[in-house]
Amino acid sequence: MLDIKAKMEEIMQKIKNDKDFSKKFTENPVKAVEELLGVDLPDDQINAIINGVKAKLTTENITNAAEKLSGLFGKKS
Repeated sequence: MLDIKAKMEEIMQKIKNDKDFSKKFTENPVKAVEELLGVDLPDDQINAIINGVKAKLTTENITNAAEKLSGLFGKKS
């Protein structure tokens, strides 16, 4: 059985650390994920992985932006 959570983490790290893979994922996420995993998954599984990765990336981007803003407006000297 495929550990979807582990695969999502693997894909997230690859996106963060490999600009070429990040571009491939943006352009064609199904193909990029299947190439990385080395298997042709059923649509429901591949879509679950892709949607999960996209959601995590969005959440991380929002968190990072909020942290940057709080640093600008946080403490007064």
